[in-house]
Order: sequence, then C-alpha cells, then structure tokens
Amino acid sequence: MPSRHVFLVPLALTLGVAAISFIPRVQSNLTLTRSFWTATAVLLVWQLALFLRLRREGVGRSFRVELRLQHYLQAALQVILLGYWGWYWRPVYDMAWLMVAQVAFAYAVDMLLTWSRRDSYVLGFGPIPITLSINLFLWFRDDWFYLQFLMIAIGFLGKGLVRWQREGRSMHIFNPSAFSLVFFSLVLIATNTTDLTWGEDIASTLAVAPRIYLVLFLIGLVVMYYFSITLIAGFAAAVLFASSAVYSTVTGVPYFIDSEIPAAVFLGLHLLVTDPSTSPRTPLGKSVFGILYGLGVFGLYALLEAVGAPTFYDKLLCMPLLNLAVRRIDAVVSSLGDVPAVTRWRFDWASARANLAYMAVWIALFGSMTAIGKTDGRHTGDSLPFWEQACADGRRNACERLLSIEAVYCGDNSAWACNELGVHYTDGAIERPDPELALGYFSRACELRFQAACVNVLDPGTVSRADPKVLDLRLLLRERKQNLMEMPEPELYARACEHGWAFACDLVSPSP
Repeated sequence: MPSRHVFLVPLALTLGVAAISFIPRVQSNLTLTRSFWTATAVLLVWQLALFLRLRREGVGRSFRVELRLQHYLQAALQVILLGYWGWYWRPVYDMAWLMVAQVAFAYAVDMLLTWSRRDSYVLGFGPIPITLSINLFLWFRDDWFYLQFLMIAIGFLGKGLVRWQREGRSMHIFNPSAFSLVFFSLVLIATNTTDLTWGEDIASTLAVAPRIYLVLFLIGLVVMYYFSITLIAGFAAAVLFASSAVYSTVTGVPYFIDSEIPAAVFLGLHLLVTDPSTSPRTPLGKSVFGILYGLGVFGLYALLEAVGAPTFYDKLLCMPLLNLAVRRIDAVVSSLGDVPAVTRWRFDWASARANLAYMAVWIALFGSMTAIGKTDGRHTGDSLPFWEQACADGRRNACERLLSIEAVYCGDNSAWACNELGVHYTDGAIERPDPELALGYFSRACELRFQAACVNVLDPGTVSRADPKVLDLRLLLRERKQNLMEMPEPELYARACEHGWAFACDLVSPSP
C-alpha cells in the first residue's frame, strides 16, 4: 500500500553516502569530502521537500521488487571486469568505496525522481549497471568529484525524463550511462578540461591487464547468449577491423596507434552499445546498428585527432545519435519485410538457435583475429622505430604520431624521448623550429642525466643524439603499459631488438 514510510529506504542510502565520507580514502582530500557532504545534503533536501509535499496532499508512495536478469547479470560481469582490471591497475581498487557511494547515490536519485513523478518505484538491480558502466569509461579526479555525482544524476534524469513511445509503451530513448557520458564528454572537449578526469588513463590502462581482449570476449559471450546482441557487437567489430586493415594497407601505418581495435572500444561494443532497451530488435536492425557504431567510432577517431581533442571519446560520442535512429532503423527494416533478398536472410529456427549460429560466427572471427596477432599480441604501433621509419618515409600522419608518442614518453620521464623532441624542434625536419621549446626539452632530458641532451644545452648550435639508456628502454618497450622495471637487462635488450632497435640487437648475447 502507498505509504510515506518508504522514505526510510532513500534516507538509509543517503546516510550510507554520508558514512562513506568518513573513511580515510575520502577524508584524505578535503574537496572530495565536501563533495560527499554536498551530495548528501542535496538528497536530504529533496527527500524532505517531497515528503512534506506528499503529507500535505495526504498521499504516499510505494515500491515493488522486480529482479531482472538484464540488470543483475550485467552488474555481475562489470564487477568481474573491474576486479580483473584493478588487479593490474590499482587505482581501480582505490575507487572501490567511491563506486559504492555512487551506487547508493544512484538508487536514492532514481527513487526520488520516480516518486516525484508517479506513485510506484520498481526496486531491482537497475542502477548498478548504469553506475558501473559510467565508471568503466570516465572518473573525475578527487578535486572535482562532485561532478561524478552530477554525472550519475544526469544519467538518471535522461532515463526518467527523455522518453518516447516504442512498441506501444513508454521507453527511455538513450542508454542512460551513454547519455551522461556523452553530455560530459562534449563539455570537457569544448572547455579543453579532460585533465580533470581519469579518462585517458582509463582508456589506456585497460590494456595493462594481460589477455584483456580474451577476457572482454568471454564476458561478451555471456551477454550475447542471454540477450541476443551478437549481431551488434560482431558487426561493429568486423567493420572496425576491416576499416583499420584497409587503412593500414593503403597508408602503411596503423589507423589506431597501438591496436586494430583499442581495448576500450572493444569494451564499448560489448557493454555499452549493446543495451537491449535502446537498440533494435530484429536481426537486420541489429546488424545495421552495429555497422553504424563501427563506422561512427572509426570516423570520430579521425575527427577528434584532427581537432586536437583526446581520441578516447570516439567510442562514446556517436551513441545518442544511434539511439535516436533506432525507431527509424526499425521502420526501414519493417518496410523491407516483403523484399525477397531480405526475407531470405533469416533462419527458420527459433531465435535462440539463430543467436547461437551468430555466436559461432563471432567466435570464428575473434579466433581469426587472435591467430594473426590482432588482439592481445604485439602490435606494429607499439614499436617506436617503426614510427621513426614511417615518418622518414613520409607515411600519412606518421610524423605527427611520432611526436605525440615521444611526448607521452617524455612525460613519463624518458630522457631519450625528451632529447628527441628537442632535436625535432631544433632541426625543423618534421616540425617547425622552436628554439625555446627545444631548450626546454633538452634541459629536462639533461636533468634526467642524458649526456647528449646536456651537450645540446651547452652548445645550441649542434644537435647531439644517443641511443636510449636502460631506464629509457624500460619505458619505451612497455607495449600495453607493462611494468618492465624488474626485467633483467639481457631480456630487455632482446625485447628492444624485437621492436627494431638495431643497437640492442648487437647487445643481445647469442644463443649457445
């Protein structure tokens, strides 16, 4: 029966958020602590205002429990992925309590938003996968964490308020997590404030975990089996892989720097774009949806790179447009129902058996990609000598990417990379000369005890270069951000030789 006693549930969740604010992880940063207290205050004010309104009107609110496989299975898979990733990149575990607080906040927001509009709330696992999905792609840093709570709230506002009629019932238009992620991504890009987030770290460190593509593939198989989204993920992956291969064949350089399909994009096409509630229902519609997602990510990567924006947003920005196109895709597919060429493209089996056939094709495709080293294997773009040669050969975008890669390594304190950047900004071969910037790079490399850089600082009229030192190699050979600090030097030189460093091949001891 409707009652005002149900407000004890969001009150308990709100107090849970407040309680988490007193753990050492939160107390270590005053701004972070205040973010928790602000979120708590907003929830308390909202509950009080709604409670007083309902008491004045003499009505109550209720909820019913409804556990949906779509929600709790996806939540379980996300927890498994976060646990595996966090084992190799510890900031994920450092975020654990903050994620718990976000889940409690999400439940409270969802309840209050629902009760503000209607009588009954469906209590289940729904807020968990939405919250964890947001955290798989974007976190705000501690000093800006109040925006993380706002991002959660925006996602649920989009789910609750932005709706349409589909298949005879009211449904949310946008994938809730994608809606919020895209909204904040556009703001971050427009204001050039991506550094307020862990976004780039999240996108790059996902590949730190060994065999991450295989793990994502196995997680994806579970989702595909239960929710029949195989065609979406499969076609998206096929389009990305084929487009990347064509680009590499034509230009001689990889499209994505260090993979055929970046790990974060591979995650997106399994656990973001495949939301059954905001994607087409028919096999042909799902195929079109997957193809459009693959083409969208491929095009956005180039566009973001061209405008100087972080490219990791590529997997997010096309989602709202695809969600808006779902009804149109369904309508077009329905209009093609009587076309013989289309009607032939379907199985006479039950849909579950057809999905198993699609999964078999996807398994064969992924197996083929793995066999030729296009998933967890070493990628051409991992080799810095490759980019040096590609730049010297005048390959498309090779020099720009060489500068970008060396800038990343210089930021990681590779003295060799800093010295190389100084050389580029001195000789003007691949970048416009900038003596002041060059001196800055040379000085940094000299501070890191790179002798050639010190020579360049003392005698700006000459350009001195040298091979990478051992510490440089430990940074330059990380491939998927692996930690090579404990690798023995003979193995390190052998690895460098495999990457194309000629000097290292001379230092590799011959096999007995």
